[in-house]
Amino acid sequence: MTSLTADITVSVYGAYVGSGDVSNPSQTINYSNRMQVTPGTSSGQADLYFEDTRTVSASSSENLDLAGVLTDRFGNTLTFVKVKAIVVYAESANTNSVNVGGAASNGFTAPFADSTDIISIKPGGVFVWTNPTGSTVTASTGDILKVANSSSGTSVTYTIQIIGTSA
Repeated sequence: MTSLTADITVSVYGAYVGSGDVSNPSQTINYSNRMQVTPGTSSGQADLYFEDTRTVSASSSENLDLAGVLTDRFGNTLTFVKVKAIVVYAESANTNSVNVGGAASNGFTAPFADSTDIISIKPGGVFVWTNPTGSTVTASTGDILKVANSSSGTSVTYTIQIIGTSA
């Protein structure tokens, strides 16, 4: 039996400073958004967690099957019914971008407007997507999250985290 709690936070702090004739105007930047996840399968809850650091060869891609293929750190096969969060980090040493989305068939398209859309994550970049109520994974017709290397010449390495529910 596993239990999951998580705190997903996106924060931007800083100052935006300009120059003027009389004074130097500035704006304080102080933004934070947080999604807390507690154990369970209802809104704001999750019971499945997948994390892995993976490498995709030059000009290649891989399909992450969210319904019954991925395994967690404890060897449990994960069958996501709803996905609540996806975080993808493209290693800064990459030359190419990591593209997420655009599965040719059976795509999990919840983070996208349509099945051909992709998010291109540049080296050192992070993509964070959350949905506290969850987006439905449909086995055999809407369960593939495609991850691709954007170009040729070198492989790309990325770390992915997926949080969701089994019901």
